[in-house]
Amino acid sequence: MPARKRNLLRTLALVFGILGPGFVTASAGNDVGGIATYSLGGAAFGYSILWILIPLAVALIVVQEMATRMGTVTGKGLASLIRENFGVRISFFAMLGLFAINLVITASEFAGIATASEIFHISRYIAVPISVFLVFFFILRFDNKIVERTFVGLSLIYLAYIVSAVLAHPNWVAVAHGTFVPTVDFKNAAYLITVVGLIGTTISPYMQFFLQSAVVDKGTHAGSLGLARLDVIFGSILAIALAGFMIIANAATIYVAHRHGTQFHLEQAADFALALKPLAGPLAASIFAFGILNAGLFTATVLPLSTSFVICEALGFEAAVDRKFKEAPVFFTLFGAGLIVGAALVLLPNVPLLKLIFYSQVAQGILLPPELVLMLLIINRSSVMGRYTNGPAANIIGWATVAIIGSLALFFTAQQLFGVR
Repeated sequence: MPARKRNLLRTLALVFGILGPGFVTASAGNDVGGIATYSLGGAAFGYSILWILIPLAVALIVVQEMATRMGTVTGKGLASLIRENFGVRISFFAMLGLFAINLVITASEFAGIATASEIFHISRYIAVPISVFLVFFFILRFDNKIVERTFVGLSLIYLAYIVSAVLAHPNWVAVAHGTFVPTVDFKNAAYLITVVGLIGTTISPYMQFFLQSAVVDKGTHAGSLGLARLDVIFGSILAIALAGFMIIANAATIYVAHRHGTQFHLEQAADFALALKPLAGPLAASIFAFGILNAGLFTATVLPLSTSFVICEALGFEAAVDRKFKEAPVFFTLFGAGLIVGAALVLLPNVPLLKLIFYSQVAQGILLPPELVLMLLIINRSSVMGRYTNGPAANIIGWATVAIIGSLALFFTAQQLFGVR
């Protein structure tokens, strides 16, 4: 084997070896709800909404790094730290809100599996039950290392969205303008809802709980914190870039066609793939649909795991993927129940799937600020973090993120309740 090829393979193996919870968690943000929200943003506002991804990337890196650092230093999940530092009452309400949102989002993942499988002529009544069985068996059967490597592999499939965007033949000058020249339209209620939805799907509340629990489950220690940070940074940047390609694919096709008078019937995530077919060709549509199927299967695993970790940590039950069922019965029972309930909701008739998916992302954006406040208060306590408390830069970005997202969420809520403009 030539030396150049051998060095390339060695480099790829090193990069693949570093990738772990941070990369997996950031990729999980590009779930079915994320795909639908990014697609809606591109279809409704074109390239003009791309600029939002840059500040979101900075916020995502800072928030995910905090969760990684907290898990590494304390050896505890976020739910445990909230309970220990703020008491059972606050912990209970935080867990209750997360549980409700996670259940709806799990249903949206199975909605993605159902609708995408039907594009490939497989009935949802076959695809969804098989997916539930495979996901539960996989988590029950394999240890943490195999699960993590599989998650990394599934995350890499998201790269297909780059191909889908290129096949849509976007105007790259307009893409660059939309990315680096902000266009703000906060008088537009639809624009504001979309921004809150983009925030909610990019920095989902469950992601911090899952990431911190995964870091603890992996046994990451302070000596490897640098590699864990690299994992977070790489994963966050790649996830945001792929979100941009999803927006571009829909902006170059559906948005442009809509401006020329073409109307599309968009009720579920897979409808965006179908809409791409006459505009960008069958290959782009198939790639987009396959990405939705992969996203649904991937995040339908991560979300119930996150819920199980959170509840078990908050209540003091054993929680670890490496355990057998008899060693962690509550953990695996909650995981299985989340899968079954989420799948059952999708198989009910006349469920408005796209609205369910989109507004679940908006709800995540509204619930995110309280979670970030708790994280920032904990991570700045030297009694908890020792010398690993936040520095000035992380605190400025963290509190600015809380202020901006909180203001948007309050403004959005006021608009919906009182018609404030």
